Amino acid sequence: AATDAATAFLAAASSAPRGACDLLAPATLEVLRSDGDDCAAALAEVAPDDLAGAEPTAEVYGRDAIVRWGGETVFLARFDDGWRVTAAGCRPRGDDLPYDCSVEGR
Repeated sequence: AATDAATAFLAAASSAPRGACDLLAPATLEVLRSDGDDCAAALAEVAPDDLAGAEPTAEVYGRDAIVRWGGETVFLARFDDGWRVTAAGCRPRGDDLPYDCSVEGR
């Protein structure tokens, strides 16, 4: 289910960023708004060029998940209404360092 939510988010970020905003976790959406960013514009920067042929892998840790496609990483949390994206456009910075994400909550 986490993989499906991440896939739906990235597809929407590419084609309908306003719809992708509905798939963000509340805290992540609030950070975008408090920073003065337009959600749709911020998510347009997160949209990957092409995920065709890439197979996502998911790691679930209780109510949190990480979904990866090659160099693309999305973090999610499970809420009562399903999986929501907490961070996207994430790139690893090296061993034992936090990811650098284009969109993330606090």
